[in-house]
Amino acid sequence: MNILYKFKVVLYDLYKNSIIKLVIKMIDRTIFTKIKEAIRTYPVTVVTGARQVGKSTEVYKFAKDGSFKYVSLDNIDERRLAINDPRYFIEVHGYPLIIDEVQYAPVLMEVIEEIVNQRRLENKESNGLFILTGSQAFKLMKGVSQSMAGRAAVLHMEPLSFCEIAKKEERPFIPSKQMLYSSSDNHSISDLYKQIIKGFYPEIYNNPALNSETFYSRYVSTYVDRDLNDILEVRNKSQFHDFMSALASLTGQQLNVSTISRAIGVSVPTIREWLSALEASGLIYFLRSYSETSMIKRITKSPKIYFADTGLCAYLLHISDPATLEKSIFAGAFLETYVMNEIRKSYLNNDKVFNGSYYRDNNQNEVDLILLENAKLHLIEIKKGSSFNLSDVKSFKQLDASMYEVGQSCIISNTQRNYALSSNIHVLSASCIGE
Repeated sequence: MNILYKFKVVLYDLYKNSIIKLVIKMIDRTIFTKIKEAIRTYPVTVVTGARQVGKSTEVYKFAKDGSFKYVSLDNIDERRLAINDPRYFIEVHGYPLIIDEVQYAPVLMEVIEEIVNQRRLENKESNGLFILTGSQAFKLMKGVSQSMAGRAAVLHMEPLSFCEIAKKEERPFIPSKQMLYSSSDNHSISDLYKQIIKGFYPEIYNNPALNSETFYSRYVSTYVDRDLNDILEVRNKSQFHDFMSALASLTGQQLNVSTISRAIGVSVPTIREWLSALEASGLIYFLRSYSETSMIKRITKSPKIYFADTGLCAYLLHISDPATLEKSIFAGAFLETYVMNEIRKSYLNNDKVFNGSYYRDNNQNEVDLILLENAKLHLIEIKKGSSFNLSDVKSFKQLDASMYEVGQSCIISNTQRNYALSSNIHVLSASCIGE
């Protein structure tokens, strides 16, 4: 390694360390304890998630306490060395080692696999050797599935949850009677939409001087100009921006690729490719349609689409005022997206499978979310408002024919008071999620 290269590495380390130290006061993340557990039990721990959700900050804590070395492939010199000579790259840095943005050098997976296998053959301690992060799940997971089967724990990181922001213990959400007596302060409708507009990326909370609209403007530009070109080739970036905005208007709705194709003027195969890129980047996710043999003929099959962050979604629709959003045609869809995201985070942050789906049949009966846990279905409707009765959940009866028992179910809304509609159906505030 020449002197100039060493000097660049030292400069980069100083720069990266200074940035991390500036933000160490960040909000505690639920998933951190799960990362620690994974390090103790697997040779390789993989942390995925969209850019700037806090992956680097969380894993760097292990470098700060001296238990791991750290390197980022955002550094072009490090990336070049990793690609051209992956064995020497590992030799230079040693291990236990954190490799940030590892998807830039997928060839490293093969070398890491060799190291793990060799240590196992020699009966040496093989757990806690590597922590890998990546913001492009498709590239990263392709390498993990090919080389790391049985050797890696994979954790997916989302933007901040409300529980994390409020410094509350976060648990996977399941409706229960105990929630009727929750002592939490329930969200006011105005506060709820302020939170929805602000979004949940950590930098917005760590830097009080940063305007959220400015953050999202830079975020979208960085994503389109940088990450997108690493995933697929987009010749017309303006057209892709239009696609993202059109998609934002559909959050919480069933996906219709043909409709998007006609609106944007792009072929259906291209739209599917772009959707895959957004999903791989962690910006959107799909909620599958509930499927059961006895109901299959009457259930619609298209997935619903959700933006993983409401602030980004609002920015793409040029909505920056909470009161405007609350009165707009998007109010219900954004509330649904917020609630769905928080429930999903409560599972992912605890390294649990989010086994969620939705129900809609050809008679337009719909249930926003079905959680299948312990062979029970928990039915969840998400509605704006506070006053409801059993007629608002009449679609729940469509699941009476299910092979599973229907457990505690609920309407999640902006109610200020939790109350029961029946012995197993309650109206709950969105603030109950994760508690």
